[in-house]
Amino acid sequence: MKQNLELLMEMLAALPDPVFVLSESGKYLALIGGHDARYYHDGSHLVNFSLHDVMPKARADWFLQQIQQTLEEGRLRTVEYSLGAHEIKGMELAEGPEQDIWFEGRVQPLRRPFRGERAVVWVARNITEHYNMQRQLKTLSEQDELTGAYNRRKLMEALQERVAEFHRYSHPLSLIIFDLDHFKRVNDKFGHVSGDKVLFSITTLCNKQLRQQDLLCRYGGEEFAVLLPNTNLEDAVQLAQRLRTTVGSYDFEQELGESYSITISAGVSTLTPGDDIESLIKRADSGLYQAKNSGRNCVIEKARQL
Repeated sequence: MKQNLELLMEMLAALPDPVFVLSESGKYLALIGGHDARYYHDGSHLVNFSLHDVMPKARADWFLQQIQQTLEEGRLRTVEYSLGAHEIKGMELAEGPEQDIWFEGRVQPLRRPFRGERAVVWVARNITEHYNMQRQLKTLSEQDELTGAYNRRKLMEALQERVAEFHRYSHPLSLIIFDLDHFKRVNDKFGHVSGDKVLFSITTLCNKQLRQQDLLCRYGGEEFAVLLPNTNLEDAVQLAQRLRTTVGSYDFEQELGESYSITISAGVSTLTPGDDIESLIKRADSGLYQAKNSGRNCVIEKARQL
């Protein structure tokens, strides 16, 4: 019997992931496993302290909410979260990963009270490598490989979110679609490699004029779209003019080997009640078509005809 108990304790201590027993009030009641410093910090000093003793209030409140929800539902729950050693008192200098760790927490209620309180078992598995890989794959799926701008797929996803937001909260939303004038001449004269450099530089130039919330996308070929949340038509037209001026005044000598300027034509539209994604894009496209037929190097706004 004694040998079996010793074997059981040794097995528990050897668990690769840390297993916490946490009370309904947020107290650390026990901790076993998770001793590999490549993946975890030693949290043995946390036992008998509460979440609010060792964490910022907002973080402790979140963990306590997960514990209480698990107990209320009476079933296994899985949560994902990040946590760094700097957020936990007494762990700042502990051996372990330097960066914040992403965890998958598997939280299971205990059938019986432990030390007079209802409690849960919380298994914390380090998923940082998997999380970072998933984030990189998502980024790659949303970006245009050549320019680094977002791609058409990302634009359509963002449009769905922002249009729904407009219809719910009436936040203004505008769209610019612009095209590089006579870009075929660049590829024909300097080659496609040089043309690709121009597209990359234009992406960089435009991004410097945009806010963090704005979305620059390569719409196709030498055509780009800029999604502008919380922006009315007048402000969107002003931005389109700045983009036109910025690109038009830039000398592409470094990209093409000789002094060369390029202009853009743009169409601008804004979302109005009753609009959908298709109508917003269609009006911006119509403005772009009109700009090209008006001699290029200009911006045409297309308001909805009510």
